[in-house]
Amino acid sequence: MYDREARFPMEETMNPARIEYTEKSVMHMESRRCEILAISRSGAILGIVTRFKIPSQFYLDVPKTRIPKIGCVLMRTKVNNTIEVRFLRLMTANEMQRIYVYSTHPAHRDWVVDVRTW
Repeated sequence: MYDREARFPMEETMNPARIEYTEKSVMHMESRRCEILAISRSGAILGIVTRFKIPSQFYLDVPKTRIPKIGCVLMRTKVNNTIEVRFLRLMTANEMQRIYVYSTHPAHRDWVVDVRTW
């Protein structure tokens, strides 16, 4: 299903994020740090800090941008400690703007916060 959807172009970014998922069914929530390396409205490429077993479905939380948990599906795990994920919903233009504002990538240096979008 996800491989037949329209894909939006990825844009490089560098945002700290967190992968959150339940372990052992519903017993407790597990959280791991990661870095958003590239993002589009429909998916992202994440760099993981440590090697661990990644579930097929999880939440992506970007705390600096105040974007609530985004449902994700794991598409591919690559050898260089990166994973490709698809979002369960499309990100809005306001959410993408917030990602770019808080990015540490040099391409997003001139982005500023629009107070009306918060």
